[in-house]
Amino acid sequence: MKLSGQVAIVTGGGSGQGRATAVLFAQEGARVVVADINEQGAAETVHLITRNEGGQAIAVRTDVTKASDVQAMVDSALRHYGRLDILINNAGATLFKGIEDTSEEEWDRIIDTNLKSIFLCCKAAIPAMRQSGGGSIVNIASVAGLIGMPEHFAYCAAKAGAIHLTRSLALDHGREHIRINCICPGGVRTPMLAEVIDINNPAELERIGQQHALGRIAEPEEIARVSLFLCTPDASFMTGAVVTVDGGIAAGRMGRVQSR
Repeated sequence: MKLSGQVAIVTGGGSGQGRATAVLFAQEGARVVVADINEQGAAETVHLITRNEGGQAIAVRTDVTKASDVQAMVDSALRHYGRLDILINNAGATLFKGIEDTSEEEWDRIIDTNLKSIFLCCKAAIPAMRQSGGGSIVNIASVAGLIGMPEHFAYCAAKAGAIHLTRSLALDHGREHIRINCICPGGVRTPMLAEVIDINNPAELERIGQQHALGRIAEPEEIARVSLFLCTPDASFMTGAVVTVDGGIAAGRMGRVQSR
């Protein structure tokens, strides 16, 4: 197993991409701290891991925008498992609105959940990883951090910040054997996407899928497998990397240019 003996925290682990990551990491031998503001979701993920997969996991209610909650999350990992090797900063929130219709509170929520949370989690986790002799952090950014999207300015700004935060932290902590990378997914079949479109409507999925060169959105497990790769020795010379896993969105505009 690729993560045998390691301890991983997955934020936003109560559903979607975070749940898929937590389950996969447990399958690969990690002991997992499932952190989520949704206690029921986190408990369900732990149930999947401990009952169905025979793995080890605990659920910790965590508001990743609050420093006290984040520190308690890391302390729980150390108290239960004695070390910390992996942090997956997966928690996020989205908003589709123009700037004139966006309140200051909505702006703060998007920036805090998608960017401030990474600052807080890394700040709390890095000392624990240093004590363990090193570690791996994966920040889940987005293709929206690489390209602009209509009425998505707050989310785009937060994810662009996550990308550069990743690069800067990688420079600061590489000599401590702490590798810090980020992933930029495209559309993924998750509850967060369901806030924007009806994912049970084939026409809606087709419409979103056609924005990708592969003609479809991703399944959560496809992103989880990239996170797994970045946390294994297979990625031992990768830090500060921005891994685009977007089905081709950032490659360019889809659709044939019509000749005159």
